Amino acid sequence: MSTLTAASVIEAPALKPRNGAALVWASLRAAGIDTVFGYPGGAVIPLYDALEGSGIRHILTRHEQGAAFAAEGYARACGRPGVAIATSGPGATNLLTGLADAKMDSVPLLCITGQVRSALLGTDAFQETDVFGATLPLTKWSHLVRSAEEIPRVVARALRLAQSGRPGPVLIDIPVDVLKATVSGEPMTFREEPAPGAPTSSFPATAVAALLREARRPVILVGAGVKLSGAVDAVRELLDRLQIPATATVHGLGVIPAGRAYGLGMAGMHGTRAANIALHETDLLLVLGARLDDRVTGDPSRFAPEARIVHFEIDPAQLDRVRKGELAVVGDLAATVPEFLRSLRAKPAPDFSAWRETACGPARAELAAGGTALPALRLLDRIYARFPSDGIVVADVGQHQMWAAQRFRADAPFGFMTSGGLGAMGFALPAAIGAQLARPQAAVLCISGDGGFQMNVQELATIRRCSAPLKLLVLDNKYLGMVRQWQQLFYQRNYAETDLSDNPDFVALAAAYGIPGERLGVDPGAPGGLPAATDEVLDRFLGRPGPALLVFECPPEANVFPMVPSGAALSEMLLCEEEN
Repeated sequence: MSTLTAASVIEAPALKPRNGAALVWASLRAAGIDTVFGYPGGAVIPLYDALEGSGIRHILTRHEQGAAFAAEGYARACGRPGVAIATSGPGATNLLTGLADAKMDSVPLLCITGQVRSALLGTDAFQETDVFGATLPLTKWSHLVRSAEEIPRVVARALRLAQSGRPGPVLIDIPVDVLKATVSGEPMTFREEPAPGAPTSSFPATAVAALLREARRPVILVGAGVKLSGAVDAVRELLDRLQIPATATVHGLGVIPAGRAYGLGMAGMHGTRAANIALHETDLLLVLGARLDDRVTGDPSRFAPEARIVHFEIDPAQLDRVRKGELAVVGDLAATVPEFLRSLRAKPAPDFSAWRETACGPARAELAAGGTALPALRLLDRIYARFPSDGIVVADVGQHQMWAAQRFRADAPFGFMTSGGLGAMGFALPAAIGAQLARPQAAVLCISGDGGFQMNVQELATIRRCSAPLKLLVLDNKYLGMVRQWQQLFYQRNYAETDLSDNPDFVALAAAYGIPGERLGVDPGAPGGLPAATDEVLDRFLGRPGPALLVFECPPEANVFPMVPSGAALSEMLLCEEEN
């Protein structure tokens, strides 16, 4: 995974005619950006007028939220910042969900918005919105540009901040008169101020070694920070060396190599029973780049109740927020994990093989048998078995998201992406487009529910325009499935406003966009509930050279288990409906 780094010295080449809009494109290009996603409007017409000849590919999405999510998918797939463009007012506010999602999931995202003329700021002019104020809590940095001359410096700083430390979103708001303003025809050269580096601390080798010697039931929790820091190889070496039970958050999937004896599967609300029990019983928890949010911990006051926690984290603000730690290792995992490895070479960790077998033996059986319970899980297993190991799975939000995560087995660290922290429905379809454009040679599978698919279904037009060979799987249970599951288990089956029985014909809808599709249903008389023609349908679906849709009509009351109820400890997870 490559990371774009803005040069310390930026030169915006001379352009004729030269205005603020041309400077935006020149500054992006000088920083290595070659693809942006956007939707034009009145306040950004000058920007689009200057697009031709900029050397930047613009992808027209059919909604600004689609542009933000597509830019996120692009960034998540290749590591370079994604860029989204929108006009003032509703165009800008339609980006807010993408900004919030990028902040929660630490995605480097630059949003550029148009604004009303500088003289009209504060007058409630047509399509005026205080984008700067609205985005302050959703970004690492927001800036209202006041002059065209500052554009190169602002763009370079924004891209640098988006990638530094814990990555995240930034926003630049540019009044239309600034985009139109003429500037000097001479090349502009300036020195960009250094972005704040990641805080560092020396690795406390002696203290960690002492904790390992005293531990009897250690566990490692792997999070997204391992991927974002480029520390995957180092962490895998650490896991192989320590050989202690290891589990992952949904964003950490793909880091722990499949088939390892120490693998526990995914942790948290819908994690494996073995992973959650191990987290509950551990006496030493090594957290590598995970925020410890409530979907991972359950009731924070009862999370890992007997454990000392060693938290490896680049962002000091994440420390001790949920559970007080014994020891903090602050810094980039690309530096701190290798230091940990060096300390182990000097003094190897104790042998935890007995604990590993106790914790992980049940996990191997659980992971092997998990696909036998529901037709949807069996279907995912068959799709994954056919899907390239270096492909990308993009999941939306809901029951299908958790099923897709539970059955994901690939070793590709960047092979699974989803809206994890924000849980934004409608994420997958545009994000999959961005991922496909970032890695055009990769196979990309978009998994949606019938609810989330309809939230950004207009981006089927973007797929067709870009000729993106995406494979779109829709699990259609005619409900807002995850909400319905909670209504079933905790609200006496009061399925208030979750009935989607009037869904459109998704195959016909895709056909209207020029995308071929098929439908597959459950056969109650067949083993596992899948029709005899399933393999043939899947081979055809995945083998098409262009985009394709498969709709799987799954049982309406199929539920996701295990499940940790709200306010419960990880050890109190439900394994079936009867436990409620």
